[in-house]
Amino acid sequence: MSSVLTRYRVMAYVVGCLLVTLVFVAMPLKYLGDQPELAKVVGIAHGWLFMVYIVASLQLARSRRWPLPRTALVLSAGLIPFLSFVMERRVTRELTPELQA
Repeated sequence: MSSVLTRYRVMAYVVGCLLVTLVFVAMPLKYLGDQPELAKVVGIAHGWLFMVYIVASLQLARSRRWPLPRTALVLSAGLIPFLSFVMERRVTRELTPELQA
């Protein structure tokens, strides 16, 4: 169980950082600075790593037997800037006592 949570936490952090970079740095550079290179690279990286995040989230949801609405909320957290950080903290805070017991 601990390794599933660790994989989820790492991917939530990575996807969250990439999404924040994409939305607040790369996209303004693309549309306001006429420099699309960073948006292309970060966008592709976010897209591929988001799929890994989905797999890690589904593994965690399956191991914890979460209901579908909760699973959908955790999965969609990688699409909204900063939400993956919030959900990662919430999930970790909830599961840490169970892991220590």
